[in-house]
Amino acid sequence: MSRAHFTPFEADLDRETALSVLREAVAGADDGELFLERRRSEALVFDDGRLKTASYDAAEGFGLRAVRGEVAGYAHSTELSEASLRRAAETARLAVGDGGGTWADAPQASNKRLYTDEDPIAGHAFPVKVDTLREIDAYARSLDSRVVQVSATIAASIQEVEILRPEGHSVRDVRPMTRVNVSVIVEQDGRRESGGVGGGGTIGEQPDFYKQMDTVMGVGGAQQAADIYAGGNLLGEF
Repeated sequence: MSRAHFTPFEADLDRETALSVLREAVAGADDGELFLERRRSEALVFDDGRLKTASYDAAEGFGLRAVRGEVAGYAHSTELSEASLRRAAETARLAVGDGGGTWADAPQASNKRLYTDEDPIAGHAFPVKVDTLREIDAYARSLDSRVVQVSATIAASIQEVEILRPEGHSVRDVRPMTRVNVSVIVEQDGRRESGGVGGGGTIGEQPDFYKQMDTVMGVGGAQQAADIYAGGNLLGEF
């Protein structure tokens, strides 16, 4: 699936046709909208000194909602086409019945930018992510000779949303997410303990992100495992 920006009304649906179908579906309702979404995700797991799994998933589709009183009609599809939209409208319309609802005011747009719209999956090449996981593994093992196993994961996703309102306007949002998790097992005299640490958030392409996670996660995972083992700071100060 393309890494270009999600533009459903340019690539898949005619905007005016979609708006007309939406208005027919919510006529006489209290509220409703057409929600279109594309989501992509990637996960890399480095375990016991090697890349164990690498996965990628992509999906897109829409949901159409019509609300009247306490009854809500909702239909969705993973096919972005006029035919599937019309079928969804027929289903959602069942909640409206004979109509008679009082249309609610549309939510007010905040125009507040809370995070970047950079793509965390395309922002760094696959080898860079694998090398980062390998370095985390090596660094965590170098901290203490009792480290016998390290598992590190990089997970990234991006959700692109466009919501079309019956009033004729639409709003868009892009939600990137990146996370790194590290778990470590230490062993001494036949006894094993494990510890882990994770971090991330709604961030996209940042040149130093993976290098920062390399050190922070490697120290954190090994430190916690050793702390659990002995109830104290066995790895010293960093």
